[in-house]
Amino acid sequence: MIPDTTATLLVTCPDRPGLVAALSQALYQHGVNILDADQHTDTVAGKFFQRIRFDLARGPNDPQPGSMASGEIDRSDLERTVAEVASRNAMSWSLRYGADIKRVAIFVSKTDHCLYDLLLRHRAGELRCEIPLIVSNHEKLAEVATQFGIPYHVFPITKENKIAQEEEEIALLQRESIDLVVLARYMQILSADFISQFESRIINIHHSFLPAFAGGRPYQQAYDRGVKRVGATAHYATGDLDEGPIVEQDVIQVSHRDSPADLIRKGRDVERSVLSRAVRWHLEDRLLVYDNKTVVFA
Repeated sequence: MIPDTTATLLVTCPDRPGLVAALSQALYQHGVNILDADQHTDTVAGKFFQRIRFDLARGPNDPQPGSMASGEIDRSDLERTVAEVASRNAMSWSLRYGADIKRVAIFVSKTDHCLYDLLLRHRAGELRCEIPLIVSNHEKLAEVATQFGIPYHVFPITKENKIAQEEEEIALLQRESIDLVVLARYMQILSADFISQFESRIINIHHSFLPAFAGGRPYQQAYDRGVKRVGATAHYATGDLDEGPIVEQDVIQVSHRDSPADLIRKGRDVERSVLSRAVRWHLEDRLLVYDNKTVVFA
């Protein structure tokens, strides 16, 4: 396969004139080819956000200051230049390279529809990542992992062993250099310590249109209220249950004829699509988190 020579720059800072020009000029100095750029200004918060995706490759006849005679732009020089611009403008920034494939761990319990969907999309090439492991608190879905040739790790959780088991899980994720944790209907509440190890790198799917029907049994809650639409929400996990920054949401229409079981059946379709979109956007570096919200450059 041809190596991916793209990179993505994500920036957050106080809004002021000249930010787009400053970043574009910094990249131009290194001779990179900007493939696409998008920006957003939150006028209420006074914050500026930008995503720039560009090509690092240089031809042998295209040397530029800060670049090698051929091949790719020198990463160290490029990062120093971006850091200088960031320092002058109070920017928080990250530079992510397309050649660095993210490693994803999927956490599940007993429900398999989101797990199957992610694994099938990954097999089809829709999710550009590696999935080196699946973690569960039950044995039930081990057969699914076997079908896809992925190691399956079981950590039974009780009130008494929760802290110790989470420590083992964290150690496993660190050994495997995991970049993103996906809670694909993992029916356990992660501790604040666990979440702090992967801040803005844990995506959960909640089977309701948050902030409505947070917590347990949301479809039953929706049925009891007689809602006309049920939905799903993908969000980053935080220490506050079901209150983390929302990444994606969607709904499907229901009626008075639908039982709680019908709501669950219809809701599963929404859960799958919402979670897969959120995971894909994270993998493609399309998300910026601020003030318990997200900017999604979709």
